[in-house]
Parts: sequence; C-alpha cells; structure tokens
Amino acid sequence: MTVPAAPDFGAPCPAYPSHETLTLMSRRRSASAQTLRAPAPSDGQLADLLRLAARVPDHGKMQPWRFVILGGEHKAAFVDRLRALAAARPDAAKAEAALVKIAAPPLCVAVVSSTREGGKPKWEQELSAGAVCMNLLLAADAMGFGANWITDWYGYDRQALDVLGLSPVETLAGWIMLGTPAEPPLERVRPVMDAIVTTWTG
Repeated sequence: MTVPAAPDFGAPCPAYPSHETLTLMSRRRSASAQTLRAPAPSDGQLADLLRLAARVPDHGKMQPWRFVILGGEHKAAFVDRLRALAAARPDAAKAEAALVKIAAPPLCVAVVSSTREGGKPKWEQELSAGAVCMNLLLAADAMGFGANWITDWYGYDRQALDVLGLSPVETLAGWIMLGTPAEPPLERVRPVMDAIVTTWTG
C-alpha cells in the first residue's frame, strides 16, 4: 500500500468526501496487545505511520511530542529492565503480569509528551500528544495492522521513564503496540449517544 507524499508547504489541502475513511472510523477497534504478532510494520511503513501520526492539531506549531521506537532485541532488553523494576514494587506479581502487553507485540512506539514553556498552555500541548496517539492507531488500522494504546504502571513509573530516556519534564502519552492480530478483535460496548450529547440553548 502506497501512502501519498505530504503536500508541499503552502499547497491547498481541501476537505473531500471519503467513504473509506468513514468506514474505517465506524469499525475501528483496538486489537488486544497480547494477540499482536509478526509481521509488524516494516521500517518504511513505520516511517509513513509516524509521518501520518504527526499530522495533528498543534497550536502554536510547538511539536510538543516525540517518538521512541522499541523493537526486536532492544525491546526485549527494555522489558527485562522493566521486569527488574516490577520485582521491586509492592504489587510485584501484578506489575510483572502487566508486562505481557509490551512484551508480546513485535513493535512498540512510545509517544512522549514534551511540553514546552511559553506559547500555548500545557494542557493543549498534552492534548496534541494524545491526538498523535489516536492518529497512529487510525493509520495503523488503515494500513492493515493491529494496534493498541496503553499506559499501565510503566507509563507512569519515573524509573521506567528514565530507562526509556525521558527527561525529568517529559511524560508518556502512550505506548502504541503494533503488529498483526492473531485473532480479530470483537466489538465492545459503545456509549449511548443520548447520554453524552446535549445542545446548549442558553
């Protein structure tokens, strides 16, 4: 599948109807991280996925996010470091069990929230990082891969984030697990729209 090149700077980017996009969004479903197997996106496919993920609202053009790729033997080594941290936690057994979600998939993209002083509020910058995670899920689905966005304890534990190489002011927006599902995910319960939609009338 060929991903179109990005438009040239300043080129018009008009909206246009896309039934395929609407179909994808109407059926998008996260794949269980534990079921993700090889093949994962190739290096070229991953480069396309990250480029698409970065096309998000970014107020002030601050780019308050970055990516860390974990795959192969390097991801295995990272998980081993997490296992050592899990063993030292009060909930060691539970913490160790949670590592299957990052150990099983062949590829993981850590989306790092790197908020910056000045410019736009920190909350808006964090929302932009969340949008990057969602774009990455949608792009992976459109490319035919399974994806799952998780955080878990190793998305918040400062020692785990230090192992990942985050600065003291950076946080993790999410681990995006990528691969091919061993089994198709099943549809889950969705919100009742009448319960969450109101119209303001003054």
